[in-house]
Amino acid sequence: MEKELVAIEVKRHSLAHLLAAAVLDLWPEAKLAIGPAIENGFYYDIDFGDVKINEADFREIEKRMSHLLKQNLPFVRIEKKIDEALAEAQASGNPYKIELIEGLKERGESVVSIYSVGKFDDLCRGPHVESTNKILPGSFKLNKLAGAYWRGDEKNKMLTRIYGLAFATKAELDDYLHLIEEAEKRDHRKLGKELDLFMMHEYAPGMPFFLPKGMIVLLELIKFVREYSYGEGYQEIRTPHLLNADLWKTSGHWEHYQEDMFCLHHAEDDIDMGIKPMNCPAHMLVFKRDIHSYKELPLRLAETTTLYRNEKSGTLQGLTRVRSLSQDDTHIFARPDQILSEISDLLQKVKNIYNIFNLQIDEIHLSTRPESFLGEKATWDLAESNLKEALEKAGLNYQINEGDGAFYGPKIDVKVKDAIGRQWQLATIQLDFQLPQRFELHYDDADGTQKTPVVIHRALLGSMERFMGIIIEHYAGALPLWLSPVQIKLLSVGEKHIDFCRQLEEEFKALGLRVEVDDHNETVGNKIRKATQEKIPYLLVIGDKEMESENLVIRERGSQDNKEMKKTDFVHDVSEKIKLKQ
Repeated sequence: MEKELVAIEVKRHSLAHLLAAAVLDLWPEAKLAIGPAIENGFYYDIDFGDVKINEADFREIEKRMSHLLKQNLPFVRIEKKIDEALAEAQASGNPYKIELIEGLKERGESVVSIYSVGKFDDLCRGPHVESTNKILPGSFKLNKLAGAYWRGDEKNKMLTRIYGLAFATKAELDDYLHLIEEAEKRDHRKLGKELDLFMMHEYAPGMPFFLPKGMIVLLELIKFVREYSYGEGYQEIRTPHLLNADLWKTSGHWEHYQEDMFCLHHAEDDIDMGIKPMNCPAHMLVFKRDIHSYKELPLRLAETTTLYRNEKSGTLQGLTRVRSLSQDDTHIFARPDQILSEISDLLQKVKNIYNIFNLQIDEIHLSTRPESFLGEKATWDLAESNLKEALEKAGLNYQINEGDGAFYGPKIDVKVKDAIGRQWQLATIQLDFQLPQRFELHYDDADGTQKTPVVIHRALLGSMERFMGIIIEHYAGALPLWLSPVQIKLLSVGEKHIDFCRQLEEEFKALGLRVEVDDHNETVGNKIRKATQEKIPYLLVIGDKEMESENLVIRERGSQDNKEMKKTDFVHDVSEKIKLKQ
C-alpha cells in the first residue's frame, strides 16, 4: 500500500511538470513558480502577466499534456552547480526560480537538480516517473483555477493556480469524479440554505445563524449528547465566556494560542481579557475551588456553551470550519488507576454513538510520548498501556503514532467514514498531565498525601456545528426521523379539509411530534413535490375519506407509493422509531 502511495505521488508530481510544459507551449511568456503533488492530484502556480485564462482553456492544455504522454518521453535528472543554475534563471527572467535558487544558495546548497522532459526543463528535487508512458491516458483531469499569493504571503504577487486531479487509472479518476459530484449534491451549505437550517452573514464571518428548523436539530443533538455522550455520572456546568488574561497565562494559552483567540482590553479595569476558545482552564478553576478526596474521583465536568476561535478567513467553510462553536466537551479528573476504566467507557460510548448515526469507524490513532514530555515516564507508560488495553478490549483496531503525542499527554483520535466513503476526524480523547500541575490541582489520597489528578479531555462528537454539517452531508439532508425538524406534514386536499388538518396537528403535537400543515391553495401534487424537496419523513394527504375514517393515507420519505394505516398504529410506529433513534 505504501509503495502504491509513493508511486501515485510520483505520477502526480510528473503531471505537474507536464502541465507546466503545456502551459509554456501555449503561453511562452508565462513565468512558472512551483508545482507540487497534493492529495488526489497536483497544481502549478503560474504568473500569466496580463493574460487571463479560464477553465475553458483546460481542454487545450489537457490536449497538449496528453500529446506529451503519448511520446514516451523520459524524465531526465540533471545536476548543475548552483551558480550556473542561478545564471540561467536570471537570463530567463523568471523571478520565482531566481528566488528559489537564491534561497537554496543561502542555505549552503552548492548543486541543484533540474528535470528535463522533452524540450521542457524545470528546477526540481524529484522524483519523477521514468517516462511519460508510465502515466495512463485518461487518468488525469484539470479541474479548477484559483488565485494564490507567491509563497502564501499576501504581500507578494497573486499567481494563477491550476489544479489537476490524477489517479492510477481512468476508472479510479471516474470514481473520484462521481464522488465529487455526489459530494456537491450533499454540500451542507447548499442543503442548509434549501432546508432553512442556518444562514451565514458577512457581519459575522464564520459564525452561523441557526434558523428555527436548524435550532431544532441543534437542540436535539444537545439532548442526544446529554443522554449518550455524557450520561450518568456527568455533571454539567456553565462557565464565563470572557476571562482575565491571567487565567490564559496560567494555562499557557496566552503564550501559545493567543493568535487563535479573540482578545480585548477592558479600559475601566485596565485588564486584558480573552473570549474562551476552550473550556478546560475554567474547569480547572471549578475543580480547584474545593478540597477533593480520592473517593470523589472521577469527577466529570461537562459543558456545551459557545466557544470562539479566531480561525483564518480563508479556512472558514460553512459549519465544518467556524469561529463560533460548541462541543460535547468534558474534563474528567481522575486518579491514575482510573484511566483504564474511564477510557474503556468512552470507547464504548464512541462505538454506540457512531452506530446510531451509521458512521463507520475507519481509523483510530494512538499518539504516544514524544522525546520532550511533561511528567514521569512511569506515569506515561501506565497511561499508554491503559489506552492500548482499552482499545483492545473494545475490539477496535488502531495504529500507533510513536512519539506523536502532545508533550502533556498521549491521545486517541477517531476517524469515521460517511455514506459516500469520505473520512472525517471526530472523537478525541486526550490525557493531560500538564494543566493539573499548572493550576496546582490536588486531591487527598487514601494514604493521606496530596496527589495531582490526571485530566482526560474528551469530545466524542467534537464541534456540534461541525458534526451537524457532517451528518447533513452524510444523510444528504434526509435526517433521521428523530432529528428531522419537521417529522410529519399534513397536506390538505381542499379548503374544507384545513380545519381537520389543524385538529390532527394539535393532536400530534400533544404527543411530542413535530408537525406542519400545508394549507396553501395548490394541487396535492404540488404540495407533495414541495414537501419531498424539504425531505420530510412522513406526508399525510387529508381529504374527505380521511375525515370520515380512523385511517390515514401516508407516504414515507423515499417512496412513491402511499399506504393506509390506522391513526393509532401510525402514531405508535412513529413514536417507537423516534424512541429508538431511527
